[in-house]
Amino acid sequence: MASAEKLVAPSIRIADRLNRISVSPTMAVLAAAEKLKAEGIDVADFGPGEPDFPTPDHIKKAAIKALDENRTKYTAAAGIAPLRQAICDWHKRELGSSYTPAECVVNVGGKHAIFQTICALINAGDEVVIGAPYWVSYPDMVKYAGGVPVFAESEAGDGFVLRAEVLDKKITPKTRIVIVNSPSNPSGAVIPPAEFEKILAVCKKHGVFLLSDECYSHFTYGDAKPYSIASVSDSKDTLIIAGSFSKTFAMTGWRLGYILGPKMLVDAIAKLQSQSTSNPTSIVQYAGLEAMRGPMDSVAVMLAEYNRRREHIVAGLRAIPGITCNMPQGAFYVFPNVSAHLHATMPDDGAVAKALLDNEHVAVTPGGAFGAPGHLRLSYATSMDRIDEGLKRLKRFFAGQA
Repeated sequence: MASAEKLVAPSIRIADRLNRISVSPTMAVLAAAEKLKAEGIDVADFGPGEPDFPTPDHIKKAAIKALDENRTKYTAAAGIAPLRQAICDWHKRELGSSYTPAECVVNVGGKHAIFQTICALINAGDEVVIGAPYWVSYPDMVKYAGGVPVFAESEAGDGFVLRAEVLDKKITPKTRIVIVNSPSNPSGAVIPPAEFEKILAVCKKHGVFLLSDECYSHFTYGDAKPYSIASVSDSKDTLIIAGSFSKTFAMTGWRLGYILGPKMLVDAIAKLQSQSTSNPTSIVQYAGLEAMRGPMDSVAVMLAEYNRRREHIVAGLRAIPGITCNMPQGAFYVFPNVSAHLHATMPDDGAVAKALLDNEHVAVTPGGAFGAPGHLRLSYATSMDRIDEGLKRLKRFFAGQA
């Protein structure tokens, strides 16, 4: 009998493009908090970047109706035609743009929309200038595509508003895209319309795309109002709009977003999507159609409550010695500076976040993940009772560090 041949198991060698990126820090915080909750521990959780309100009933009912009508088949990769038209109509009505369905592609969430845009435009060595502080996923998306993230910093004393003159100095012949997020995750900064127009002018001067992430467009406070740079005439050749249903309509888990931009780019993204996810979930698209066409009363309700929480949490943080905190103008995050509490055994904001979770069971995201060392990001998309409990624990923790 012949001897059995030796079998060799294949070696697992992860692709280089995956080794360029890390797990999302916000997802890591969520996982750590969930682990403690599963153990029965009461966590004051300021980590989630999602509304704590339910999806409005009329949107949920539209999904149920889609199921009842058996709208469960493949759709066009770029999304159903009525939804693309409705997105263009909604964006025109709410934000003053002038897009057509041929300039719209529907994606599996705003994150997917931005990821595919970067993959469609960036080659190895291309640079992408990102306003800092920034959403944690932007740099890793650029790295995955083989690009180089470059950061245009803003100042806490200036409300973390990205300035065109700072951006202008960061653009090189290798720059392909500038990414701007207003209202901002994590800082809550809102770029004034006049400054946004200057940023657009800088991009036009250098011949680079401006990718405007409008995820939090309808969550603005005080004098700040919902605004899109797409409302400026002659912007379309330079501009890419990334939109999301997640925040405005409390639809984070539904995973629905879109890109508005030049037709050639939209077609390229649809082609990429046809070979990756295919279409966004058919049922979700019909829910999104109702979101675009239906009432927006829920936005005003959420905004009023977020404003109440915003003022309360900022006052509470400012009352803690050694902590400074800007009043955010948009989104639902506060971004306090805790640098005064750093020391030899707690040398950075990552160590602070870990100690808070371990010792006080308070979940926050370290500011270094957003390009702003010495800060912490706290979401106030949680109840006032939980905010008060979290503030109590934060005060106790930092008093022990004095």
